[in-house]
Amino acid sequence: MASIVQSLSVPSTYKDQQYQGTSAQLAADLANSTTLYVGNLSFFTTEEQIYELFSKCGEIKRIIMGLDRHQKTPCGFCFVEYYHNADALDCMKYINSSKLDERIVRSDLDHGYREGRQFGRGRSGGQVRDEYRQEFDAGRGGWGHVRALQEAERERDQKANYEAITTIPEGANLEYKDRKDGTEQPKRERDDDEDSVMEPPSKKANPRFREGDDDDDEA
Repeated sequence: MASIVQSLSVPSTYKDQQYQGTSAQLAADLANSTTLYVGNLSFFTTEEQIYELFSKCGEIKRIIMGLDRHQKTPCGFCFVEYYHNADALDCMKYINSSKLDERIVRSDLDHGYREGRQFGRGRSGGQVRDEYRQEFDAGRGGWGHVRALQEAERERDQKANYEAITTIPEGANLEYKDRKDGTEQPKRERDDDEDSVMEPPSKKANPRFREGDDDDDEA
């Protein structure tokens, strides 16, 4: 019976470039596969966390963590092997696109793990998708490899051409020296000194007042 809703257990159209067989052989391997490729993991997600989540769909045979080719540290992917194909299909249905360690993980049927596939294929040793990533992702090592090189170059250029001034410019020596020595008094202190020096205004005679008026009145 035809269905308008695509099954969630259908593998993606991605083909591993290192797969040696034909397309028909790949389809046959995927039809009987018990292995899942899991991507978009945080570099800090542990094997125990992966086991706790993916064991909900069946008994797990083993988990192979993806590693940086040079540093031998986790680089954001792994392989999960079940004992039965049905368990791998159930995982595709119920766990794919779920959240693990605050990240939406992707799972896809894999044709089968071979020794050496646990290492990243990027130039820097990690995954290729992280080579040219332009956004900052703290869970996957910060910047992508190419962007990290650009940021490092920008910091070197900024340090070389926009270094903060640590010495007093030649033409401003006297001005900075005067301020530093404190020879220039603050405005409030100057005002207080001026007020203390100023003499009180002299008393002016009132032209309408005549001396001796009191005597005249008494007379």
